[in-house]
Amino acid sequence: MNIKFLPVLLALGIASPVGSIPAAGALDPALQAHVDAEIQAIQALAGDPVIVTAVKAQNATTPPDYAAMTQETWKDLSKLDPFVRAFDKNPAGMFLKSKKSDALIRAFVCDAAGLKVAFTTKTLNWSHKGDPKFELPMSGKIWQGPVEQDKASGLEQIQVTVPILDGHQPIGCLGACLSVSKLQ
Repeated sequence: MNIKFLPVLLALGIASPVGSIPAAGALDPALQAHVDAEIQAIQALAGDPVIVTAVKAQNATTPPDYAAMTQETWKDLSKLDPFVRAFDKNPAGMFLKSKKSDALIRAFVCDAAGLKVAFTTKTLNWSHKGDPKFELPMSGKIWQGPVEQDKASGLEQIQVTVPILDGHQPIGCLGACLSVSKLQ
């Protein structure tokens, strides 16, 4: 998705501007309060030295096989492929897995180019560059998506993405999928 569609997405309540305040009518206020609490916890994860160090290292030197990866190739890789497994077995991936909860069902980290650094489980997309869920956090803002059905589990979820900061500068983003049933 291209960032030029952001005003339309905001108007439809599909993305949120600064903070986690949804567009009018996007979520029930009680559910939004639970999402806001989770966003604070996700921001704390994004600021953890394990995550910041991993993103800074990848921003400094992107491995050639990462730069060469395409969405089509990524889509065809098994979650058991050694390339894929490296993202949930590296220190940042292990850290994310240790932070999963009933509400936080999946998380991923992207570098400044939108490429994966770590995750709890394989994501559908290799890169989110050009998508509001990446572009807003890279401008220092929080992105919040609508309630949607998770393609993997079939459960209702809300995705949020927060900036990973080095000082006050966004260097990547941390995305999370939140279980709607566990937030209520």
